[in-house]
Amino acid sequence: MIGDQEQGAIEGVVITAISHQGLTVSIDGKPGRLAVLTEDGHVIAEGDRVAREAEAVAVNAYREMLQGRGHMRVVGAPLPR
Repeated sequence: MIGDQEQGAIEGVVITAISHQGLTVSIDGKPGRLAVLTEDGHVIAEGDRVAREAEAVAVNAYREMLQGRGHMRVVGAPLPR
């Protein structure tokens, strides 16, 4: 995971991280929404809540790595349904 990570693996989908806006997604240039699905496709959570949680977990994992704490996993709290 050191170095640049490959991006652009989902055709037509662009996920953007902007420090003052968080994560956003677009599909073929139109706004999209992030979601958490069960294995059978049931939507558990979607939209801004999912984007904020994904960003928080990613940022906290990065911070842990920078601080040299050695934690390999950061777990977010369950999202309210």
